[in-house]
Amino acid sequence: MPEVIYRKYRPRSFSEVVGQRHIVAVLEKALLKNRIAHAYLFSGPRGTGKTTVARIFARAVNCANGSSTSKKGS
Repeated sequence: MPEVIYRKYRPRSFSEVVGQRHIVAVLEKALLKNRIAHAYLFSGPRGTGKTTVARIFARAVNCANGSSTSKKGS
């Protein structure tokens, strides 16, 4: 079964996210300061990157190496 396009081209790090710099900046700053809120609400129309940004953020929060904003979480 071929890989679907939305998975093949999904960004893997905050630096690859396009068109959401204001959101990425806030989340990166929270990671760098180690001040993670207990909940985040991602809202907006379809196709704006809500799930993608949430996945990257979750990977960074759960990263064993500390707060990784540009690399994949381990």
